[in-house]
Amino acid sequence: MLPRSLKNRWYRSRLKDPAYAFLFEPAPQGEFVALDCETTGLDRRRDDIVTVAAVRIRGDRILTSERFEAVVRPVAPMNPEAIKVHRLRERDVATGRAVAEVLPPLLRFIGARPLVGYYLEFDAAMIDRYLRSWLGVELPNARVEISELYYERKYGDAPPGSHVDLSFAAIMRDLGLPQLGQHDAYADAVMTAMMFLGLRDLKARGVRIARSRYTSVNPHSGG
Repeated sequence: MLPRSLKNRWYRSRLKDPAYAFLFEPAPQGEFVALDCETTGLDRRRDDIVTVAAVRIRGDRILTSERFEAVVRPVAPMNPEAIKVHRLRERDVATGRAVAEVLPPLLRFIGARPLVGYYLEFDAAMIDRYLRSWLGVELPNARVEISELYYERKYGDAPPGSHVDLSFAAIMRDLGLPQLGQHDAYADAVMTAMMFLGLRDLKARGVRIARSRYTSVNPHSGG
C-alpha cells in the first residue's frame, strides 16, 4: 500500500474539479473534525449514507457551534438490521437531500483537517465511494482512529491472552463520559470528539487506563 503522502499526490493530479484543491492544502494548526455516518447497511459497495454529521475540534475545545448535519435520501433500500441500530426508516429519510447536494458543503466544512472517528475506515469508505465517481479522488485527510488510541492506552502493555473490549460503550465508560444517545450521527460525532480529547490528554500525561484481570480473548470485541 502506498504511503498516504504519495497517494494524495497522485489523487491531487487526478482531481476533476480544481475548486476542491483545498482538500490537499495544509490543515489549520491544532484543528480536527470528528465525523460519523449512519447508513442503510454495512455493505460498502451497495449501501448508502442516510445521515452524516461532523463537528470541529480546535485545541482542547469541541466547537458545537461549528457543526455539519445532513439527512441523505438513499437509493439503496434500508436493511432491517440497520433500522434496529439507528431507528431511521425509509420514510424518515425520504425527504433528505441527494448525496450530490450534501457532499460539497461537507467537504467545505471538513477542509484539510484530520478526521477523527470510531471505526472511521467504514465511514470514510462510504464517502470515498461517491467521491471517486464525482471528483476522481478519495478523502486525502489524515485519520485518527479512536479504537486505536484507546487500545494503546488500555491494552498497549497487556500480556498475551488479555480480554480486549473496544466497544464504544467501554471507551465512554472508561473515560467517564456522558452518553448522548448513540447511533445518532451528530451525537456520535460529539462523543467521538470527547473521547479523542480524553484519550489525547491521558497520553500527554502518561496515564494508562486500568484493566480488569481477564485471561480469555474476546474475538468479537470490536463491535
